[in-house]
Amino acid sequence: MPLFIQTPRFVIREFKPEEEEFYIALYDDERVIVHLPKRTRAEQTEIFRTTLADNAAGKVLNRWGIFNNGDGDYMGSCLLRAFHDFKDKIELGYSLHYKYWGKGIASEMARIMIAYGFTNTDAAEIVAVTTLENIGSQKVLLKAGLEQLDNFKRDGEELAYFSIKRSNPL
Repeated sequence: MPLFIQTPRFVIREFKPEEEEFYIALYDDERVIVHLPKRTRAEQTEIFRTTLADNAAGKVLNRWGIFNNGDGDYMGSCLLRAFHDFKDKIELGYSLHYKYWGKGIASEMARIMIAYGFTNTDAAEIVAVTTLENIGSQKVLLKAGLEQLDNFKRDGEELAYFSIKRSNPL
């Protein structure tokens, strides 16, 4: 199912093949990747190309681009994906260009993606994790309606863990 959501400030939509370099370049900024898993450009390229294939296959869970509604500038990306081995949970993730931090865009996007996730899947819960030091993203998730729970360990790293259940959507 193609995703296209427009707000007064931005559009969330599927990536186009010609946007690969925009996507990859986002992860060249050390401020953006400080709290993200470290990946090479080749790994980012593979992620982008898998995203395009998943779009073509009509997958509901995927990665999408966020574009400025005024000038079409690439603002960042967001994703919904299965959360590890938990079949009833979906994970929300995102990354924004530094110039778009602190403007409420991430919180607005998160609320939209939560609604999309609950509308288009049977998931009982949508979750998100951040590094313990990523206070900015933790504030975003709280503003978007998620509740902070006990920390979660992924690949040996302790992460802040947030959740919203279908029974209390926004």
